[in-house]
Amino acid sequence: MTVVIYKKTNIIMRLGLLVSLFFFAVLSVHSQVKYSNEFLNIGVGARGLGMSNSVTASTDDVTAGYWNPSNLANIEDKAQIGIMHASYFAGISNYDYGAVAIPIENGVVGISMIRFGVDNILNTINFKDPNGNFNYDRITKFSTADYGFLISYARKTKVEGLNIGGNFKIIYRQIGDFANAYGFGLDASASYTKNSWKFGLMARDITTTVNAWSYTLDQATIDVFNETDNEIPQNGTEITLPKLILGASKEFNIKDQFTILPEINFDTYFDGQRPVLISGNSISIDPHLGVEFGYNDFLYVRGGIGNIQKEPTKAGGENWLFQPNFGVGLRLDDLFGLGNVVLDYALTAIDQTNSSLYSNVFSLRIDISNVKSKK
Repeated sequence: MTVVIYKKTNIIMRLGLLVSLFFFAVLSVHSQVKYSNEFLNIGVGARGLGMSNSVTASTDDVTAGYWNPSNLANIEDKAQIGIMHASYFAGISNYDYGAVAIPIENGVVGISMIRFGVDNILNTINFKDPNGNFNYDRITKFSTADYGFLISYARKTKVEGLNIGGNFKIIYRQIGDFANAYGFGLDASASYTKNSWKFGLMARDITTTVNAWSYTLDQATIDVFNETDNEIPQNGTEITLPKLILGASKEFNIKDQFTILPEINFDTYFDGQRPVLISGNSISIDPHLGVEFGYNDFLYVRGGIGNIQKEPTKAGGENWLFQPNFGVGLRLDDLFGLGNVVLDYALTAIDQTNSSLYSNVFSLRIDISNVKSKK
């Protein structure tokens, strides 16, 4: 009994130390913060996006490497593979994701890749030749893209129902041949399951994530910038403060074949005032919720509400705005003898006031195993 109590206490002390380091990182760099790496806040997988990113507690497949790496420990297949594609702004930008998770002797490891980019951008800086003539042959194309690479690890603890995990992040951002940035960061997470209740905690950028930018501009480009009164960019850094996400969910079974899984998440930011529901000078909290209806572990219908804000009106009042999302999923067991195949679709909005900016998101998950495990 004494040994069990000691082990539980040791785990709790480690979690407490992690939380302390998290808040120390927040306080130590608060004055240096600026927005960065926002592409890593979009989310991955059509299931999560269809539920308005309210999946920190309930996601326990390969996409947990992004949402809550501690839940990777629940994977029992030989391996899981996930891919996703989405287009934003009427196809101008593309958002892609791919990941793999593999159980090992002492836990589960995962690797994820995220890309958000705009390709084939016209570069007209040298459109005018030295003689002052416009020459279309001098127009070139370039891409701007953000890349995120996550290396995840998760394991179960000796406390029943408690998992821990984390990510090592590598970030690469590129603007053609003109500029690029490298960044590194750490995420930490925990999850706890009790009966049909699930709780999740995700601490992103616990040590802060620093992007170091460098610019390479030729003299002709610098001359154009000076002639057009544009500021010449200088090498510098961007700092991303820690972000804390708490989630809770519970699955309800209805007549064996039907299930309902609601989840609520609270995103807590420490980088100053944000346009979210609970907004303070130093801390802002963005609540969002989702629900998943399942039939016979085969068909899923999902919905969610997020990005809840108050908008002032011209009359001096306020309007409530929110972002609705919708999704469906289909699970095919033991397809082609490999294992389970899950197809997901989501219809998501990126602007509460413009319904034409909805995007279609498609994702695929393959469970390489003959062992059936509930999603």
